Amino acid sequence: MRKQWQQVVGAFFCIAILAVCASGAEKEDKNYELMKVFVNTFEQIDRNYVQDVDRRELIEAAIEGMLNKLDQYSSYISPDDLAHFKKAVDQEFGGIGIQIDGPDNVGSSRFKRLTVVSPLPGTPAYLGGVRAGDTIMEIEGSSTEGLTVSDAVKALTGKPGTEVTIGILHEGAEEVEQVKLIRDLIQVATVQGDWYKDDGTWEFLIDTENKIAYMRLTHFSRHSANELREALDGLRERGMRALILDLRYNPGGLLTQATEIADMFIESGRIVSTKGRNTPERTWDAKKDGTYSGFPIAILANRLSASASEIVSACLQDHERAVVIGERTWGKGSVQNVIELEDGSSALKLTTASYHRPSGKNIHRGRDAKEDDDWGVMPNDGFEVKFTREERAEYQRYRVERDVLKKGGPPESDYEDRQVAKAIEYLLGKIDAPSAAEKPKKDRGEKPAADTKSAALPESERRTLKVRLLLGRPA
Repeated sequence: MRKQWQQVVGAFFCIAILAVCASGAEKEDKNYELMKVFVNTFEQIDRNYVQDVDRRELIEAAIEGMLNKLDQYSSYISPDDLAHFKKAVDQEFGGIGIQIDGPDNVGSSRFKRLTVVSPLPGTPAYLGGVRAGDTIMEIEGSSTEGLTVSDAVKALTGKPGTEVTIGILHEGAEEVEQVKLIRDLIQVATVQGDWYKDDGTWEFLIDTENKIAYMRLTHFSRHSANELREALDGLRERGMRALILDLRYNPGGLLTQATEIADMFIESGRIVSTKGRNTPERTWDAKKDGTYSGFPIAILANRLSASASEIVSACLQDHERAVVIGERTWGKGSVQNVIELEDGSSALKLTTASYHRPSGKNIHRGRDAKEDDDWGVMPNDGFEVKFTREERAEYQRYRVERDVLKKGGPPESDYEDRQVAKAIEYLLGKIDAPSAAEKPKKDRGEKPAADTKSAALPESERRTLKVRLLLGRPA
């Protein structure tokens, strides 16, 4: 067995040498010696280390060690992690369609048992009567007491078409109800609005009087452009006059979706380009067909907006199609290629190029970059609105409340999102709204505030008052 393994290592060594020979005769001897050190080290560990070591773990550790010398975005994707990686990119999986919370390994959850945060509209769980606040008492007849969220996810997800039975304790009920569900392919919506309506669809108009739309793009999955296009078509039918595109906390995703979405809002010109050491320069340019124009746009970004969200923000900012409001973005402007290994059972995510915005500037923040260097996407002049740590925590709590699919909509809140407020103020000025929204939250069941002061105020102060009225704040 050991002899066979030595032959495998030897074959690996020979293949590596043949590969590096292509880099030139002068480097051949040096590369040969380096590979020899690697193979000898591997054999010494395998033969003489005090304890038996899994050989695959050694190889994977060596790969990860090499990648750690590069950048934080290059990584090795093991066979065990590959399925999860593909699921994260596609934003779809086989399951029942619920968001859950519960006890975890460090006990940080506010729930002692697995609890449904929200069902996803149209999914098996939603159609089966599972609702926000329900406690999952059993999965396939086994108690969930002490079960972590990750363990529950493994039990609930599976091949579409298969059955799973869960015991649900509805809020206010005394007996557990057994609910049999058929797993389905769950596509997580990446384009979301301000709140769920009773029919399970998102409300995208944040100001029904002045027709200001609000969209959150959480990821750039392979469905995002189609989702956004469908939402925009519906908003045009409702007379949309302005748009807030919220890219805060958006970590990025597929480059193809970023270029397609940017192309929706500009008629011509450069969207983005990529440049690398050993890859040809690539460029993406906009086309006029399918452009959504005729309305102002405000993009919300923060320090966790990265990658594809920075491409869209930089493109629309450089073309003066939108203003960027909020905070400087993350500065993740590098291109990763996913290279299949082992006939597709594992993969290598390797940085091969960097993104450049239409102006030609590099988006990426290097390891040694300083705060005064040029990287990321900065808010437009006069539109920087930084959140404090307390505000970030308050925003997260607010969104958790509003993202629940529950009859009657979300609860009333006195939270004020200063970044959204700044966007509304800017857009009201651009569309020259004739009056404050006297009933801006009628669809949300909130009482409108009377505008008794605006006529006597300067225009800038009138817009500020309109925003406060829109958000339900005292003047």
